[in-house]
Amino acid sequence: MILPETIDGATKAGSDLVAMAKASAFEIGLKLIAALLMWIVGVWLIAFVDKIVGKSLKARKVEETLTTYISAALTAMLKIALALGVLGYLGVQTTTFAALLGAAGVAIGMAWSGLLAHFAAGAFLVVLRPCKVGDFVEAGGVTGTVEEVGLFVTKINTMDNVATLIGNSKVFGDTIKNYTANKVRRVELTAQLDHTGDTTKAIEILKEALSKIPNVASSPAPEVNIVTFTLAGPVLSVRPYCHNDHYWQVYFETNAAIRNELGKAGYAVPQQHLQVMQPAKAA
Repeated sequence: MILPETIDGATKAGSDLVAMAKASAFEIGLKLIAALLMWIVGVWLIAFVDKIVGKSLKARKVEETLTTYISAALTAMLKIALALGVLGYLGVQTTTFAALLGAAGVAIGMAWSGLLAHFAAGAFLVVLRPCKVGDFVEAGGVTGTVEEVGLFVTKINTMDNVATLIGNSKVFGDTIKNYTANKVRRVELTAQLDHTGDTTKAIEILKEALSKIPNVASSPAPEVNIVTFTLAGPVLSVRPYCHNDHYWQVYFETNAAIRNELGKAGYAVPQQHLQVMQPAKAA
């Protein structure tokens, strides 16, 4: 038979246990809410600091490529520090966590060696600056305008307006053609003439026409020369120079000048001339 005192003791112990559980749950809940608020405020402060640093770097006229890279690295480091702070507030031993993170970092580094290679290549791209934001380049097999050099990838906007992301190690380890690095760029075109056309006169006509096209550089002067011969006749190389920003405008207007000016001068449409010969019949 269970004594009333035993029942009362068990009931009291159960009530105390429930009260302790409620108090612990309430305390844990408050800590979780406080930790969440710490994270939200911390992320906002990091964004605020990043904005101030970005404005400061721009005010000092630091190159945009370097500004973007510093901003991304600073944000990553501050978020790691914030995460450790929040974990420490929740009672997680951050020293143990840091040791575990270091050990995990070794394993992750071995598994993600390619990712670390992208990070290192990004640092070299920022320091050595073979290209920068706004340059028109051919890098990693992609041709277009550099939009961003990030921690791990480089963003290039291609000529058909497609945003393309390339790993930094591929960009840095491959050949980089920077079409913006020099003041002017040469436009490569050809003009096919007929065998009956006056080559010397055609060269004079095209040189005069090129000098009238807007944005064609006077130094170096446009070049027009005989480059090869085909069955249709001689082929002229037509090479004006211009700034990279005006490349396509000069390209298309030069093509139009070749067609219009040679047509006005009465040059015949090039045609291949073939002679068919048959063996004489035996008597």
